[in-house]
Amino acid sequence: MDHVGYDAGMPKGLVRYQQSGQFHFVTFSCYGRQAYLGATSARELFERSLDTMRQRYHFIVAGYVVMPEHIHMLVGEPRTVLLSQPIQALKLSVAVQRWERPFWQPRYYDFNVYSEHKRVQKLKYMHHNPVKRGLAGQPSEWLWSSFNHWATGALGTVEIESQWTASRREAAFA
Repeated sequence: MDHVGYDAGMPKGLVRYQQSGQFHFVTFSCYGRQAYLGATSARELFERSLDTMRQRYHFIVAGYVVMPEHIHMLVGEPRTVLLSQPIQALKLSVAVQRWERPFWQPRYYDFNVYSEHKRVQKLKYMHHNPVKRGLAGQPSEWLWSSFNHWATGALGTVEIESQWTASRREAAFA
């Protein structure tokens, strides 16, 4: 059943569907757009925290990119809670470990991804973000994203749901 609703963690006035079975394109920023994720150690901490929350809240990560001052993620909905709960837990986990106060802007942007075309479009947008910003010459050079998994099947800190992951899962049960 689709639920249209307001979730305190998301921007006011934006209609979104919860428990729709759709992916969500999520963006959130560091407080004041500060580059709190500029250090390699901070980006790696975010990746570890994301994978921990993925496991704890049982949601799929289809893609992500960690930029110096913001995050983009393409995620599935958790099985038992609204998406805002793992997002809040993720933000809290990183903030507590980084000792920056405040670390994050209080809300996040959430866009329902309603088609395969839109899913691919959002993945391309995320993966090219570091190139557009001049942080890398090509997407494969930016290590803090899901690009290399999508391009080669390489395993990283965050488990990415993809054709590579599905093939590994099938092979394990063969």
